[in-house]
Amino acid sequence: MVKFIESELMQLRGEVYQMWTLVCNQMDQARQAVLGMNKDIASQVMVRERRVDAFELKIDSDVEDFIALYSPVAVDLRFVLAMLKINNDLERIGDYADGIARFVRDSDAETLCDELVEELRLKEMFSGVLEMMKDLQQALIDEDPLKATSVISMDDSLDKIKSASTGILVRYATAHPDSMALCMGLGGVFRKLERTGDHLTNIAEEIVFFIDAKVLKHTAEKSS
Repeated sequence: MVKFIESELMQLRGEVYQMWTLVCNQMDQARQAVLGMNKDIASQVMVRERRVDAFELKIDSDVEDFIALYSPVAVDLRFVLAMLKINNDLERIGDYADGIARFVRDSDAETLCDELVEELRLKEMFSGVLEMMKDLQQALIDEDPLKATSVISMDDSLDKIKSASTGILVRYATAHPDSMALCMGLGGVFRKLERTGDHLTNIAEEIVFFIDAKVLKHTAEKSS
């Protein structure tokens, strides 16, 4: 029985890793789509969104089945609950990647102004999100709570870039009235990336909860 439970847990872990890789690729493709205003890449992201949704449902079902069959306790229970919550956060990040792709598909703009992209620090925003995703996946693989905790502080830089973007987009739209719709769409991209950072912070907390049985939410650690 113990070996069978371990096998089930390993399978669940593998499914979450696959989901993670899929969602990370979705966000990376969304980045490419926006920076190049490439509708073909955007379409690929939108098509794969169905795979993300299907994966989420599969993992949710597997977690529910595991709990019903084995009534796990202690670290096993913490693990499956963490996987359930991480899975849900990953699905939301996939939704944001899909939303960014839809902005590219629906936009009339064929390119983005290089100076605007640089001033907005759009590339840096995407890089920060992707780095957080990859570092957290490694933290889970290594069961390293310190690495997971260190990622939380990276969310602060995303918040700062997002905050600065609003004024930059307003000034650009004022100087280039024809770009109003584009600027509003880019504002939406920054909001989605900021929210992605929030979900990644949630994931970091779940990893620490699973490993150390600590709850970071509403504690001083989160704001340090």
